[in-house]
Amino acid sequence: MRTATSDEPFVHPALFYRGAEQYTAGVVPFVVEGLAAGEAVAVAVPGPNLELIKAGLGASAAKVELLDMTEAGRNPGRIIPGVLRAFADAHTAGRVRIVGEPIWAGRSAMEYPACVQHEALINAAFQGREVTILCPYDADGLEPGVLADARATHPVVIDTGIELASDVYAPEEVVARYNQPLAHPPGAASLTFDAEALPLARSFAVQAAQQLGLARDRLQDLALAVAELTTNSVVHGGGSGILRIWAEGERIACEVHDRGRLTDPLAGRRPPARDQLGGRGLMLVHYIADLVRLHTAQDGTTIRFYLDR
Repeated sequence: MRTATSDEPFVHPALFYRGAEQYTAGVVPFVVEGLAAGEAVAVAVPGPNLELIKAGLGASAAKVELLDMTEAGRNPGRIIPGVLRAFADAHTAGRVRIVGEPIWAGRSAMEYPACVQHEALINAAFQGREVTILCPYDADGLEPGVLADARATHPVVIDTGIELASDVYAPEEVVARYNQPLAHPPGAASLTFDAEALPLARSFAVQAAQQLGLARDRLQDLALAVAELTTNSVVHGGGSGILRIWAEGERIACEVHDRGRLTDPLAGRRPPARDQLGGRGLMLVHYIADLVRLHTAQDGTTIRFYLDR
Protein backbone atom coordinates (compact mmCIF):
# COMPACT_ATOMS: atom_id res chain seq x y z
CA MET A 1 0.00 0.00 0.00
CA ARG A 2 1.45 3.32 -1.06
CA THR A 3 -0.41 6.21 0.45
CA ALA A 4 -0.61 9.98 0.38
CA THR A 5 2.50 10.01 2.60
CA SER A 6 4.44 7.47 0.55
CA ASP A 7 7.51 9.73 0.49
CA GLU A 8 8.04 8.67 4.13
CA PRO A 9 9.49 5.23 4.98
CA PHE A 10 6.89 4.74 7.72
CA VAL A 11 3.27 4.57 6.57
CA HIS A 12 0.40 4.60 9.10
CA PRO A 13 -3.12 4.77 7.62
CA ALA A 14 -6.41 4.32 9.47
CA LEU A 15 -9.12 2.28 7.77
CA PHE A 16 -12.72 3.20 8.62
CA TYR A 17 -14.99 0.21 7.95
CA ARG A 18 -18.68 -0.54 8.33
CA GLY A 19 -19.57 -4.19 8.66
CA ALA A 20 -17.78 -7.45 7.86
CA GLU A 21 -17.83 -6.97 4.08
CA GLN A 22 -16.03 -3.62 4.21
CA TYR A 23 -13.62 -4.98 6.79
CA THR A 24 -12.62 -7.91 4.60
CA ALA A 25 -12.47 -5.74 1.49
CA GLY A 26 -10.17 -3.25 3.22
CA VAL A 27 -7.84 -5.61 5.07
CA VAL A 28 -7.44 -8.80 3.04
CA PRO A 29 -6.12 -7.09 -0.14
CA PHE A 30 -3.68 -5.14 2.03
CA VAL A 31 -2.32 -8.41 3.41
CA VAL A 32 -2.26 -10.12 0.00
CA GLU A 33 -0.40 -7.16 -1.53
CA GLY A 34 2.25 -7.44 1.16
CA LEU A 35 2.72 -11.16 0.63
CA ALA A 36 2.99 -10.65 -3.14
CA ALA A 37 5.72 -8.05 -2.56
CA GLY A 38 7.69 -10.47 -0.40
CA GLU A 39 7.07 -8.47 2.78
CA ALA A 40 6.80 -9.99 6.24
CA VAL A 41 3.15 -9.59 7.30
CA ALA A 42 1.48 -9.76 10.71
CA VAL A 43 -2.15 -9.27 11.71
CA ALA A 44 -3.12 -8.38 15.29
CA VAL A 45 -6.87 -7.75 15.56
CA PRO A 46 -9.73 -8.87 17.86
CA GLY A 47 -10.71 -12.53 17.57
CA PRO A 48 -13.89 -12.23 15.42
CA ASN A 49 -12.09 -10.00 12.91
CA LEU A 50 -9.13 -12.37 12.91
CA GLU A 51 -11.49 -15.12 11.74
CA LEU A 52 -12.73 -12.90 8.90
CA ILE A 53 -9.16 -12.35 7.74
CA LYS A 54 -8.29 -16.05 7.98
CA ALA A 55 -11.33 -16.93 5.88
CA GLY A 56 -10.49 -14.26 3.31
CA LEU A 57 -6.88 -15.37 2.98
CA GLY A 58 -7.54 -19.08 2.76
CA ALA A 59 -4.31 -21.06 2.43
CA SER A 60 -2.27 -17.83 2.43
CA ALA A 61 -3.13 -17.33 6.11
CA ALA A 62 -0.33 -19.77 6.93
CA LYS A 63 2.20 -17.20 5.63
CA VAL A 64 0.99 -14.50 8.06
CA GLU A 65 1.65 -14.12 11.78
CA LEU A 66 -1.83 -13.97 13.31
CA LEU A 67 -2.48 -12.61 16.81
CA ASP A 68 -5.67 -12.00 18.78
CA MET A 69 -5.33 -8.37 19.90
CA THR A 70 -7.69 -8.89 22.84
CA GLU A 71 -4.93 -11.06 24.32
CA ALA A 72 -1.69 -9.69 22.84
CA GLY A 73 -2.84 -6.09 23.31
CA ARG A 74 -4.98 -6.38 26.40
CA ASN A 75 -2.75 -3.71 27.90
CA PRO A 76 -2.37 -1.07 25.13
CA GLY A 77 1.05 -0.09 26.49
CA ARG A 78 2.35 -3.55 25.61
CA ILE A 79 1.46 -3.36 21.90
CA ILE A 80 4.41 -1.32 20.60
CA PRO A 81 7.18 -3.35 22.29
CA GLY A 82 5.45 -6.74 22.46
CA VAL A 83 3.59 -6.87 19.14
CA LEU A 84 4.66 -4.23 16.61
CA ARG A 85 8.34 -3.79 17.45
CA ALA A 86 8.74 -7.49 18.24
CA PHE A 87 7.59 -8.39 14.73
CA ALA A 88 9.34 -5.56 12.91
CA ASP A 89 12.63 -6.12 14.75
CA ALA A 90 12.53 -9.81 13.80
CA HIS A 91 12.19 -8.95 10.08
CA THR A 92 14.74 -6.29 9.19
CA ALA A 93 15.63 -7.44 5.66
CA GLY A 94 12.89 -5.42 3.94
CA ARG A 95 9.61 -3.59 4.40
CA VAL A 96 7.30 -4.97 7.06
CA ARG A 97 3.51 -4.82 6.87
CA ILE A 98 1.21 -5.04 9.92
CA VAL A 99 -2.52 -4.81 10.54
CA GLY A 100 -3.09 -3.59 14.10
CA GLU A 101 -6.54 -2.96 15.61
CA PRO A 102 -6.01 -1.76 19.20
CA ILE A 103 -9.38 0.01 19.60
CA TRP A 104 -12.67 -1.85 19.36
CA ALA A 105 -16.19 -1.37 20.72
CA GLY A 106 -15.46 -3.55 23.77
CA ARG A 107 -12.68 -1.32 25.09
CA SER A 108 -13.62 0.40 28.35
CA ALA A 109 -13.49 4.11 29.12
CA MET A 110 -10.71 3.30 31.58
CA GLU A 111 -8.62 1.73 28.81
CA TYR A 112 -9.31 4.25 26.06
CA PRO A 113 -6.80 7.00 27.00
CA ALA A 114 -3.99 4.44 26.94
CA CYS A 115 -5.27 3.15 23.58
CA VAL A 116 -5.32 6.52 21.85
CA GLN A 117 -1.93 7.47 23.27
CA HIS A 118 -0.62 4.19 21.87
CA GLU A 119 -1.91 5.09 18.41
CA ALA A 120 -0.29 8.52 18.62
CA LEU A 121 3.05 7.13 19.82
CA ILE A 122 3.32 4.60 16.98
CA ASN A 123 4.37 7.47 14.72
CA ALA A 124 7.38 8.32 16.89
CA ALA A 125 8.23 4.69 17.58
CA PHE A 126 8.57 3.84 13.87
CA GLN A 127 9.75 7.13 12.38
CA GLY A 128 12.19 6.47 9.55
CA ARG A 129 11.58 2.71 9.41
CA GLU A 130 10.37 0.71 6.41
CA VAL A 131 7.11 -0.31 8.04
CA THR A 132 3.44 0.02 7.07
CA ILE A 133 0.84 -0.33 9.84
CA LEU A 134 -2.85 -0.32 8.87
CA CYS A 135 -5.24 0.38 11.77
CA PRO A 136 -8.91 -0.58 11.21
CA TYR A 137 -11.65 1.37 13.01
CA ASP A 138 -15.28 0.23 13.24
CA ALA A 139 -17.06 3.38 12.06
CA ASP A 140 -20.46 1.97 13.09
CA GLY A 141 -19.50 0.61 16.50
CA LEU A 142 -17.19 3.35 17.82
CA GLU A 143 -18.14 6.79 19.11
CA PRO A 144 -17.60 9.84 16.86
CA GLY A 145 -14.94 11.12 19.28
CA VAL A 146 -12.91 7.95 18.74
CA LEU A 147 -12.98 8.43 14.97
CA ALA A 148 -11.97 12.06 15.46
CA ASP A 149 -8.99 10.92 17.52
CA ALA A 150 -8.11 8.42 14.77
CA ARG A 151 -7.89 11.28 12.29
CA ALA A 152 -5.53 13.08 14.68
CA THR A 153 -3.27 10.05 15.20
CA HIS A 154 -3.06 8.85 11.57
CA PRO A 155 -1.63 10.93 8.72
CA VAL A 156 -3.88 9.13 6.23
CA VAL A 157 -7.50 7.94 6.55
CA ILE A 158 -9.14 5.45 4.17
CA ASP A 159 -12.95 5.66 4.18
CA THR A 160 -15.27 3.88 1.70
CA GLY A 161 -12.27 3.18 -0.49
CA ILE A 162 -11.18 6.81 -0.63
CA GLU A 163 -7.75 7.67 0.74
CA LEU A 164 -7.14 11.18 2.05
CA ALA A 165 -4.42 12.89 4.04
CA SER A 166 -5.76 13.94 7.45
CA ASP A 167 -5.92 17.70 7.90
CA VAL A 168 -6.05 17.32 11.70
CA TYR A 169 -3.05 15.02 12.13
CA ALA A 170 -1.38 16.02 15.43
CA PRO A 171 -0.11 13.00 17.39
CA GLU A 172 1.93 15.03 19.90
CA GLU A 173 -1.18 17.04 20.83
CA VAL A 174 -3.12 13.82 21.37
CA VAL A 175 -0.45 12.44 23.71
CA ALA A 176 -0.56 15.68 25.72
CA ARG A 177 -4.37 15.84 25.77
CA TYR A 178 -4.68 12.34 27.23
CA ASN A 179 -1.97 12.97 29.83
CA GLN A 180 -4.80 13.22 32.35
CA PRO A 181 -4.56 13.49 36.16
CA LEU A 182 -5.45 10.20 37.86
CA ALA A 183 -7.81 10.46 40.83
CA HIS A 184 -7.66 7.81 43.53
CA PRO A 185 -10.37 6.95 46.09
CA PRO A 186 -10.07 8.51 49.56
CA GLY A 187 -9.96 5.08 51.20
CA ALA A 188 -7.01 3.72 49.23
CA ALA A 189 -4.37 2.07 51.39
CA SER A 190 -1.17 4.12 51.16
CA LEU A 191 2.45 4.03 52.23
CA THR A 192 5.19 6.65 51.94
CA PHE A 193 8.51 5.00 51.09
CA ASP A 194 12.18 5.81 50.55
CA ALA A 195 15.22 3.65 49.77
CA GLU A 196 15.24 1.95 53.17
CA ALA A 197 11.53 1.14 52.92
CA LEU A 198 11.58 -0.59 49.51
CA PRO A 199 11.15 -4.11 50.98
CA LEU A 200 8.35 -2.78 53.21
CA ALA A 201 6.59 -1.29 50.16
CA ARG A 202 6.53 -4.67 48.41
CA SER A 203 5.21 -6.55 51.43
CA PHE A 204 2.66 -3.79 52.11
CA ALA A 205 1.31 -4.07 48.55
CA VAL A 206 1.16 -7.86 48.61
CA GLN A 207 -0.66 -7.95 51.94
CA ALA A 208 -3.16 -5.31 50.81
CA ALA A 209 -3.76 -7.13 47.51
CA GLN A 210 -4.42 -10.40 49.34
CA GLN A 211 -7.03 -8.67 51.49
CA LEU A 212 -8.61 -7.17 48.36
CA GLY A 213 -8.96 -10.58 46.73
CA LEU A 214 -6.15 -10.69 44.18
CA ALA A 215 -5.61 -14.26 42.99
CA ARG A 216 -2.63 -15.99 44.57
CA ASP A 217 -0.95 -16.63 41.21
CA ARG A 218 -0.90 -12.88 40.50
CA LEU A 219 0.68 -11.78 43.77
CA GLN A 220 4.17 -12.31 42.36
CA ASP A 221 3.27 -10.11 39.37
CA LEU A 222 2.11 -7.39 41.74
CA ALA A 223 5.24 -7.64 43.90
CA LEU A 224 7.50 -7.41 40.84
CA ALA A 225 5.68 -4.40 39.38
CA VAL A 226 5.73 -2.59 42.72
CA ALA A 227 9.44 -3.34 43.13
CA GLU A 228 10.23 -1.88 39.70
CA LEU A 229 8.16 1.29 40.17
CA THR A 230 9.25 2.05 43.73
CA THR A 231 12.90 1.49 42.83
CA ASN A 232 12.50 3.87 39.88
CA SER A 233 11.07 6.47 42.27
CA VAL A 234 14.07 6.17 44.57
CA VAL A 235 16.61 6.30 41.73
CA HIS A 236 14.93 8.74 39.34
CA GLY A 237 12.00 10.32 41.15
CA GLY A 238 13.53 12.28 43.99
CA GLY A 239 14.41 9.46 46.37
CA SER A 240 10.94 8.74 47.75
CA GLY A 241 7.33 8.28 46.77
CA ILE A 242 3.81 7.29 47.76
CA LEU A 243 2.40 3.83 47.06
CA ARG A 244 -1.39 3.37 46.93
CA ILE A 245 -3.53 0.28 46.34
CA TRP A 246 -7.29 -0.33 46.16
CA ALA A 247 -9.99 -2.40 44.44
CA GLU A 248 -11.68 -0.94 41.36
CA GLY A 249 -14.43 -3.14 39.98
CA GLU A 250 -12.96 -6.51 39.05
CA ARG A 251 -9.43 -5.15 39.14
CA ILE A 252 -6.83 -4.26 41.73
CA ALA A 253 -5.38 -0.80 41.13
CA CYS A 254 -1.90 0.06 42.37
CA GLU A 255 -0.03 3.31 41.77
CA VAL A 256 3.25 4.95 42.63
CA HIS A 257 3.61 8.73 42.76
CA ASP A 258 6.91 10.56 43.04
CA ARG A 259 8.47 13.98 42.33
CA GLY A 260 10.15 12.96 39.07
CA ARG A 261 9.00 14.06 35.64
CA LEU A 262 8.86 11.56 32.79
CA THR A 263 9.99 13.44 29.68
CA ASP A 264 10.12 10.55 27.19
CA PRO A 265 6.56 9.63 26.06
CA LEU A 266 7.89 6.31 24.73
CA ALA A 267 9.35 5.29 28.09
CA GLY A 268 8.33 1.71 28.77
CA ARG A 269 7.24 1.21 25.15
CA ARG A 270 10.63 1.38 23.41
CA PRO A 271 12.60 -1.87 23.74
CA PRO A 272 16.05 -1.10 25.16
CA ALA A 273 19.18 -1.88 23.17
CA ARG A 274 20.77 -5.23 24.00
CA ASP A 275 23.79 -3.60 25.62
CA GLN A 276 21.75 -0.98 27.49
CA LEU A 277 22.03 -1.00 31.28
CA GLY A 278 18.68 -0.41 32.98
CA GLY A 279 15.65 1.18 31.36
CA ARG A 280 13.55 -1.98 31.47
CA GLY A 281 11.47 -1.42 34.61
CA LEU A 282 8.45 0.37 33.17
CA MET A 283 8.36 -1.91 30.12
CA LEU A 284 8.32 -4.90 32.45
CA VAL A 285 5.32 -3.40 34.24
CA HIS A 286 3.56 -3.05 30.86
CA TYR A 287 4.13 -6.75 30.21
CA ILE A 288 2.90 -7.79 33.65
CA ALA A 289 -0.17 -5.57 33.98
CA ASP A 290 -3.59 -5.74 32.33
CA LEU A 291 -3.59 -1.95 32.00
CA VAL A 292 -1.15 0.89 32.74
CA ARG A 293 -2.12 4.53 33.04
CA LEU A 294 0.35 7.37 33.51
CA HIS A 295 0.24 11.07 34.31
CA THR A 296 3.30 13.29 34.40
CA ALA A 297 3.54 17.00 35.20
CA GLN A 298 6.04 19.55 36.50
CA ASP A 299 5.41 18.52 40.11
CA GLY A 300 5.65 14.75 39.67
CA THR A 301 4.61 11.55 37.97
CA THR A 302 1.98 8.94 38.78
CA ILE A 303 2.15 5.47 37.26
CA ARG A 304 -0.86 3.26 37.90
CA PHE A 305 -1.25 -0.36 36.92
CA TYR A 306 -4.25 -2.68 37.07
CA LEU A 307 -4.40 -6.44 37.58
CA ASP A 308 -7.53 -8.49 37.03
CA ARG A 309 -8.54 -10.12 40.28
